Amino acid sequence: MPRQGPTVRRRRLAGELRRLRERSEMTIEATAERLKWSIAKVSRIETARTGITAPDLTAMLDLYEVDDHRREALHALGRTARKRGWWDAYADSTPSDYATYIELEADTAFMRSFDPLIVNGLLQTEDYAREIIRAALMALSPPAEIQRRVEVRMTRQQLLLREDSPLRFWTIINESVLRQQVGSPEIMAAQYAKLAECSKRDNVTIQVLPSSRAAHPATAGQFAIMEFREPYDPEVVYVESMTSSLYVEGEMEIYRYTLAFDHLRAMAFDPEESRTLILDLAKRSS
Repeated sequence: MPRQGPTVRRRRLAGELRRLRERSEMTIEATAERLKWSIAKVSRIETARTGITAPDLTAMLDLYEVDDHRREALHALGRTARKRGWWDAYADSTPSDYATYIELEADTAFMRSFDPLIVNGLLQTEDYAREIIRAALMALSPPAEIQRRVEVRMTRQQLLLREDSPLRFWTIINESVLRQQVGSPEIMAAQYAKLAECSKRDNVTIQVLPSSRAAHPATAGQFAIMEFREPYDPEVVYVESMTSSLYVEGEMEIYRYTLAFDHLRAMAFDPEESRTLILDLAKRSS
């Protein structure tokens, strides 16, 4: 059955309310006293353990003297905080960390990703995705679960294709990723074709980092910088490892990842050179 924990939107709203209180230099106790609430209620709202009603949100925003523009955006976030997405239909086969990532991704306006090991999931073919997922699960899951995870990955790709504000996506892929065979030569040929086709989209930028430039500022691995639609919503960096994931939210840390991405972008082939390389690999595999 679908997980019942707080949605990412509720957590983001809770975090923003906490930041607003801190900027107003008020303690939880003072806030509770001014609003005539219990301290526990304020704490539960700020930690996303409970949702918040529209009147209560208005009361908090009044107390923190939030301007009209930001107030409207936070009310919009509050209205969607209880909504769950298409991914909850796959709750039985989707780890909670992955579901959190998908929900963040769905709200992202611009993503910059460094992909040193595999083609990013947003650009994978179905067969390539199946091979990658099967290998990652190490034969610990039945074929039906693998297929459900493939379906999730393919559904995520609709973010790039939607007519209304498609996700702007910029990926830097290690050249070794393209030269490493996943599955059969036919699978790789189809994957090259998909990358070449995606590279034509105005909202997608693909750069290949040459293998000859092995020393770079992101040798620690894959990361993605996520920028959201709302101006009040701070950037988040997603860092993934084999057994866990990390969300980086500190300004200085985000700046370092942004700087690393800029260095990688400068070291990589430009988008046109990258597309030429992909097309050349496609020809050789056919």
